[in-house]
Amino acid sequence: MGWDADRLAALRERYGAAGPGAFHDPAFADIAARVIRSGRRPAPYAGIPTLLSAPKAPGPEGLQVALYGMPMDNGVTNRPGARFGPRALRGIERIGPYEHVLRVAPIHQARVADIGDVAFSSRFRLEESHADIEAFVARIRDAGALPLGVGGDHSVTLPVLRALGRARPVGLIHIDAHCDTSGEFDHARFHHGAPFRQAVLEGVLDPTRTVQIGIRGGAEWLWEFSYESGMTVIHAEEIDSLGLPAVIARARQVVGAGPAYLSFDIDSLDPAFAPGTGTPEAGGLTVREALAILRGMKGVNLIGADLVEIAPQYDPSTATLLAGGQILFTILSLLVLSPALPPAGGGG
Repeated sequence: MGWDADRLAALRERYGAAGPGAFHDPAFADIAARVIRSGRRPAPYAGIPTLLSAPKAPGPEGLQVALYGMPMDNGVTNRPGARFGPRALRGIERIGPYEHVLRVAPIHQARVADIGDVAFSSRFRLEESHADIEAFVARIRDAGALPLGVGGDHSVTLPVLRALGRARPVGLIHIDAHCDTSGEFDHARFHHGAPFRQAVLEGVLDPTRTVQIGIRGGAEWLWEFSYESGMTVIHAEEIDSLGLPAVIARARQVVGAGPAYLSFDIDSLDPAFAPGTGTPEAGGLTVREALAILRGMKGVNLIGADLVEIAPQYDPSTATLLAGGQILFTILSLLVLSPALPPAGGGG
């Protein structure tokens, strides 16, 4: 049917005098009812910065998802600076409130808050910092909330997995340029290139339920442990030939229905989209590909997640932070849709 005066009149009648909260689609009307207050939407540039503009809370008690920062990069092997990631990401505005593909407004449809950063007892001692993270995440776990952390270098994921996988090893969806399963480096086993080897050896990660997506670059020779232990590795150059639907299907098959953790390293993205990281690798994912893979994980039994390795000082354009903010928001949406999300009236 073409455009005519009758259609214009119908639109004018339906929308011409509509107020800010007048939506006819039931799903959009529900979002509007949650976001718009007294005829206004919150200004994205106003207020105290928090992760994803979530409410601020003193702790995880009473929450369903707890956002938190891990400003620590003692484990880097190349450029430092990921310690500044959580603070910088809090300053990025206009992320959300609605994830249009997953059809959820996570901060408005679940009890979500930013509970601040891990308080490190030493800025120098890596193993001590890991112990601080483990204790922090254990508190979130014991409160009955799902942890969603922002690093920091990728070594921070090891203590998180210790907190979440002590009772039984968990599965893993790992999106990264590097497998991070190398061995000792400069007389140290605990660094950002080795968290998943250590997690398997400590019995908190199930390698047969681990998929690593986006792997590439000249460090392939370091990742023998991934193959030996039974991890599924999908290289970046395989994504074009396999296609995103096949990658998503394979990842879902590998992790299965059991509890799983999601760890997203920003260097999985090509440096054209995310130069602000310590170990950039050419030939990576586009932001759209990364978001499609994440959205394909809807309904996976996720018990927590993190976003790591944003080093903002290497990207004055803030493109890395914009990509990271959208990725973090999509991961939050997945947690809100996870079977592991505690009930609204639950808690520890």
